This record gives sequence, C-alpha cells and structure tokens, in this order.
Amino acid sequence: MISLEYPAIELPEQLRNKSLSIAIGHFDGVHRGHRNVIEQVVAAAKRTGGLSAVMTFNPHPKEVLGRGDQYYNCLTPLAVKQSLFAELGVDLVLVVKFDHDFAAIMPEQFVDEVLRPLGAAQIVVGFDFNFGYKGQGNAATMKALCEPDIQVEIVEPLYDNGLKVSSTYIRQALSDGDIELATKLLGRPYELAGTVVHGDGRGSSIGFPTANVDVSLPYVMPRLGVFGISAVVLSKSYYGVLNHGMKPTFNKEDIRPVLEAHLFDFHQVIYDEPIKLQFHSFIRPEQRFSGVDELIRQIHADAEQAKRQFGVE
Repeated sequence: MISLEYPAIELPEQLRNKSLSIAIGHFDGVHRGHRNVIEQVVAAAKRTGGLSAVMTFNPHPKEVLGRGDQYYNCLTPLAVKQSLFAELGVDLVLVVKFDHDFAAIMPEQFVDEVLRPLGAAQIVVGFDFNFGYKGQGNAATMKALCEPDIQVEIVEPLYDNGLKVSSTYIRQALSDGDIELATKLLGRPYELAGTVVHGDGRGSSIGFPTANVDVSLPYVMPRLGVFGISAVVLSKSYYGVLNHGMKPTFNKEDIRPVLEAHLFDFHQVIYDEPIKLQFHSFIRPEQRFSGVDELIRQIHADAEQAKRQFGVE
C-alpha cells in the first residue's frame, strides 16, 4: 500500500518505469460490482506483464466536501479493503489523500499530473465514475483525456434481479436488517472486526455468557436487534447469536449501542482478543422484556432459531 499526496505524486524508485493497470474508485464494500472493475485490471496486468493497482481515496470525498456525514462510517475500512484487494490479486494499493487541494484539481490535471506520472498504461473505471473539480469529469471524459497513450475501459453496472449492486443499497440493507440482501450484494457476509472487552457480566449470570465486542474502526453498523452470526476468535470459527442494541431490559438510561455475541459451545476466556463477526441472518428487533425470566426464554428461542439456520445441534 502506497500513500500519495497531491502534487507530490511519485512511486517508490523500484516501481518507476513499470506499466500500471489501475482501477480507480473509492470501492467501499469491495462488492460484486467493484470486483468486476478490479478483476479487469488484474487480467490486463497479466496480459501485459505489468502491475495491477487500485487507486482509492482517503478519507471519503463526500466526507471532506461536507456532502454526507454518513460517509465517515464505511463498509470496509482501509485496512480491510487492502486485504480484499490482495485476495483479488491486486499488486499495489495507491491511497491518495483526499483534501481540499486535491478536490480543486481539474479533470485534465488529474490525468496529466496524477495518472501519467504514475506510468498508467490502462485505466478501468465504473460507468458512474466522476473526477476533478466538482465532479466535472466522467468516464467518457477520462477516455478522451487519456488518448492516445492510456487505454481506458468503462465497466457497466451490475444488476441483481433488477437492483443495481452498489454501496448505497448495501448500507440500506444493513440499516433495514436485510442481511440476506446485503450478503447477496457484497458476495460475502458482512463483517466487523473488533476486540473482546469486559462487560457487566450479566450474560454469564443468566446462563448465556457473551463476548462484548468493541469496534474501534468506523464501520457501518446494522440495525439494532438480534442476529445469527459466525465469529472467528483464537483462529477458529464458531456460530452464535449477537445482540446489537441498548440492552433495554437492564439499562434504562444507556444510549450507546453495544455488541454482545453468545458463541455456541464456547467456554474460553478471550478478553482483549481480536474477533471477527460475520452476519448471516436477522432474527428479531431488540425489545424490552418484563423481567429476566422472559429474557432468558427469548434468548433460548433466538439461539435455537440460529442453530436451525446453521444446521447445528
């Protein structure tokens, strides 16, 4: 991963004079549509013997330009994107610092002062790609400005049953608790990474010990409620149920959502251990119970439902 800051756009010496095939975009989620773009770049680099690269921007342009506070939270933080790009066979991740100076460059400057100095031989962008000051450039503009020395491919949108695969729809699906749709659009389960921290111990006291998960990265969070999940901790995967919410039965004043995962057939102490959570199904919204007995009965029911979905005893 190479960090770049305009106007000092320069690759490390060992990478200069290399032919680069570059996919450009923010790629939040690295969803199925994004993969169509990235796979074309990887294939092009293999054909030419050059290097494949993804150019992305940090922070999100809309966050810098004040056009959407929601973009502070993301489906895939930068480190996660890097890992997903690597799985797709990408050689380099070029992270351009997006600030007001960079936002002010014209489309011609982006091509002449960013892409050409990098040695770009081929550019692949999505059909809805915009760049340059106030988004004046689009995919067709890119194609025209890059002629004749840089080849540009424009990738058409990907649809699934009439629904365009996009980060916006994935965010909405998570907000609605439609985990199946989010999984379909992403091409994999939605995942959060965090650390197991100490909680109040109430789960253990009622027979359902939970891993309280602190998520430090700015992920998009799913709706409040109970989910069927899998979790990777101590290098092993376990099924379980997770409550994302305010714990209303116990906390009448607490307004900060928490993540509490109960893992099936798991009995180890894992405080301060890293954990990855994958969301597979939405079981029910969070609700307030009349007392602990009613809560315990519902947790039993939630766990049994998840076990049936996962096909485990």
